[in-house]
Amino acid sequence: MVPAVATTTIFTFIWMWNDFLSSLIYLIDPKLYTVPLALRAFLDSSGSSNWGAMFAMSIVSLIPVFLAFLFGQRFLLRGIATTGIK
Repeated sequence: MVPAVATTTIFTFIWMWNDFLSSLIYLIDPKLYTVPLALRAFLDSSGSSNWGAMFAMSIVSLIPVFLAFLFGQRFLLRGIATTGIK
């Protein structure tokens, strides 16, 4: 049961970390923006975006997802491998 619950937890974390729409609906204060909303705030409609800061922030935002995958990799592999066995 542990690999299945760990796999679900990791997938849920990654899904919620990258969620854009619900954060856009509920958050109105820019200080409370999540990572995807903050990345979107770097884009400017006039075309004068700060590309260096946006790419740096996108790389930094990948670190928690990468660490969740690294620490949960063995559970992910066990959880995915045991789902196909009858």
